Amino acid sequence: MSTTVDDAAGPSLRGGLWQVILATLASTVGFWAWMSISPLQAVYADEMDLDQGQISVMLAMPVLVGALGRVPVGALTDRFGGRRVFTLVLLAGVPAVLLVALAGWIASFPLLLFAAFLLGIPGTIFAAGIPFSSAWFTPARRGFATGVFGMGMIGTAVSAFFTPRLALAIGYLATHFLIAGIMVGMAVLVWLLMRDSPAWTASRQPLVPKVIGALKLPITWEMSFLYAIVFGGFVAFSTFLPKYLTTIYPGEVDAVGAGTRTALFAAAAVVARPIGGVLADRFGPKVISLISLAGIVAAAYIVGQQPPEGVLTGVTFLLMAAAMGLGMGAVFAWVGPSTPPDKAGAVTGVVAAAGGLGGYFPPLVMGATYNPETNSYALGLWLLILVAAGALVVAGMLRDARPKKA
Repeated sequence: MSTTVDDAAGPSLRGGLWQVILATLASTVGFWAWMSISPLQAVYADEMDLDQGQISVMLAMPVLVGALGRVPVGALTDRFGGRRVFTLVLLAGVPAVLLVALAGWIASFPLLLFAAFLLGIPGTIFAAGIPFSSAWFTPARRGFATGVFGMGMIGTAVSAFFTPRLALAIGYLATHFLIAGIMVGMAVLVWLLMRDSPAWTASRQPLVPKVIGALKLPITWEMSFLYAIVFGGFVAFSTFLPKYLTTIYPGEVDAVGAGTRTALFAAAAVVARPIGGVLADRFGPKVISLISLAGIVAAAYIVGQQPPEGVLTGVTFLLMAAAMGLGMGAVFAWVGPSTPPDKAGAVTGVVAAAGGLGGYFPPLVMGATYNPETNSYALGLWLLILVAAGALVVAGMLRDARPKKA
């Protein structure tokens, strides 16, 4: 989203926090829909007799589309504004949710895969919110703004906690009808109440040249790599954690219990994300990113030791989620002062897409490296450790980017 803020005598940004909060609520609904398959994966596996590979593909499909779709959504936000794009994404995601309901009802795995593909649409909502939120705040506070908006990923926790419980309480079909209805209601609220920042001006540059221009910037590739680790790791664990817990701790963790733990994991990352943005505004995004990546390496190593289910396991996953949340806030605080204003949406879309792609491959890797003889995902976790350690080295070599003071 293009911004033209003059800190000395620019347009009034009053009401910006409420606009960001509205965008956060819309993102929460989008994330809920995006992650609605994962909490019920055990149901699909039982009713459709799915193996590890099929489950992994099913869980990864919405992530793939949600990742790739963020590139055009970010660029479209530059041109048409957040209000229009938020509304479009929410409404376009409704048919996907209804198709998921139909696929589960008739127990059709091919239809479920197709529905999962379309379910990636509401996952693109993130790419609209970052430039929308940034435009409502001065450069010195954009880490805070994007951190607050990033809390919309609490939708993954909402999905993990409520979806299996709703399915038990009101039924499978009714649960998906409810999610679809909430999406429509949120789209109406966005259309009626959301407004783009007065500091925003529409970019008339065509989509393809805009994206190509973003890809020519070094900051795009640098932040894409880091975000693929911190956000990709979050998405991967948010989708695969129920499967991981019920597999590694059979008889100790059921589907509802796994959903609760996944919701807590997501909540920890959500709380940490705005903190990461604020700390990055104050101390610089580089140091916060380094702390984040070091925390991910340490937590992944402990999880890889497969400790007994209990306090240690729970605390370790919460610390891993918090480290990822800090990193997410820091990366977008790093993007803001390093990106030309007219390319903000395009760069955001590319970086957000990289984060989504970072969440696409781990579930496939975890499924492929699972060792049934030892009941272990250790190899997949070691790959996470190595990649995060590599990102730690890369982040240490990059130049910090402090936001300009208002």
